[in-house]
Amino acid sequence: MKKILVVVDMQNDFIDGALGTAEAAGIVGNVIRKIHSYPPDCIYATRDTHGKDYLETPEGKYLPVEHCIKGTEGWEIRREVAQAMPEAVLIDKPLFGSEELVRKLREESGKGEIEIELVGLCTDICVVTNALLLKTAVPKARICVDASCCAGVTPESHAAALLTMKMCQVEIEE
Repeated sequence: MKKILVVVDMQNDFIDGALGTAEAAGIVGNVIRKIHSYPPDCIYATRDTHGKDYLETPEGKYLPVEHCIKGTEGWEIRREVAQAMPEAVLIDKPLFGSEELVRKLREESGKGEIEIELVGLCTDICVVTNALLLKTAVPKARICVDASCCAGVTPESHAAALLTMKMCQVEIEE
């Protein structure tokens, strides 16, 4: 069985930038340790990616905080995280969930049995969205989330997202 790690949006803007939190900064070391536990060619990483017109988009009207604007320092994956996964397949995504990630991992599942683990930011937005998309698209794969390698917008919304995923048969590791 091939084990795949998905590192979700470990970008500067979500760690200590425009939308950063102490909880997000606190998981960086855990995420790096998790990355090192996987073969380098079994890692996928997403980047929340917006244009300069972000504030004019539906998301920007709901969350009027410019973040992860392509080409900015805030858009970049945290340096030490990026250095830990130099061979990762990088996927830029304009929305919470990534159709490209789902397509690539569905293709991987066609080659043989896979297990997918997700870590990253934010538990209650992009991690939960991608976990549920993957659970739907690759129903035979074990999908799990390491809670110690995730952080939400708030501790309460992090816990709520973990419960939501657990109710949808995504395994939660504490």
